[in-house]
Amino acid sequence: MTADRTPLHIRGRSLPDGEPDEWWIVHGRLSAEPVAGAETVFDGGWILPGLVDAHCHVGLGPHGAIGMDEAVAQAETERGVGALLLRDAGSPTDTRSFDDRPELPRIIRAGRHLARPRRYSRGFAVELEDEWQLPDAIAQQARWGDGWVKLVGDWIDRDTGDLAPLWSDDVLEAAIDAAHANGARVTAHVFSEDALPGLIKAGIDCIEHGTGLTEDTIDLMVQHGTALVPTLINIENFPDIAASADKYPAYQRHMRALYETCSARVGAAREAGVPIFAGSDAGSAVAHGRIAEEVDALKGIGMTPTEALGAACWDARAWLRRPGLAHGASADLVCFADDPRTGAGVLAHPTLVMLRGAAY
Repeated sequence: MTADRTPLHIRGRSLPDGEPDEWWIVHGRLSAEPVAGAETVFDGGWILPGLVDAHCHVGLGPHGAIGMDEAVAQAETERGVGALLLRDAGSPTDTRSFDDRPELPRIIRAGRHLARPRRYSRGFAVELEDEWQLPDAIAQQARWGDGWVKLVGDWIDRDTGDLAPLWSDDVLEAAIDAAHANGARVTAHVFSEDALPGLIKAGIDCIEHGTGLTEDTIDLMVQHGTALVPTLINIENFPDIAASADKYPAYQRHMRALYETCSARVGAAREAGVPIFAGSDAGSAVAHGRIAEEVDALKGIGMTPTEALGAACWDARAWLRRPGLAHGASADLVCFADDPRTGAGVLAHPTLVMLRGAAY
């Protein structure tokens, strides 16, 4: 890492337009104006804003909360692949102290998952005995987090033996209104078909996974402006999840069917105009540092290479209301000798990572 006060200079091509681009870095910020005496640290190739993992869990392990040293290592792994902006879609570990550590990626926190008892992974969520506790709980998480709140929209119901919604439609409407009143957007974990209509009609801002999308719910998402983060590399775990659930054959069949139809459903959402962003779901079943693989997976549902990269970069930053490459913005960027749109083999290995003006 280099983090001295010497002005730095980079030159290359930017995306999505591919035009020549040039920046100077002074006191950790980007300048479009030339700075005398700057040291050129990158010349030629491609210059991008720091990558975005829009569904990432820093501070989450297979059994819930983890120690701070392990959480730091997760964040450092993301920095190593150029993922410098992470939307932490639910974590039981309080990582707010990371904001004071300039060497770690920026995190947009959604607080704790909100669920019902025994209706999500043990140790992950705040569990509410009465569903009408949700509006107050969601307001609390909205005040705690960084502009997002995370609901568990569906999970296996052991009484019925299949995926089922956790919340009534009127509860969802009151809860999402409470989040919006507190300045937060809301997203939800959803695998199946049945939970989607109530969430979307209640005004939810984003759906995570969305493997149960139908023509009707895709139309609803378009009408309401609901975004989708499909976490496609995590969907690859569905066959193993199904195989481990022998006590619930209906659930097994459902998970396998969702897996087999996922690409077609997400592809249909893209064709309809649903905004789609890249998220790896790193933190429990998925290792950190895999956002480049998620970008490649988005190409598999019909996105162009530029569109797929934008879903993990400039477009995702605009959606999350964070700056890209702009005069005066923090110098959070990644540089590549080769075109990063060509595939994960290039995208996962930046030539230069710069965070807050420090080169790694």
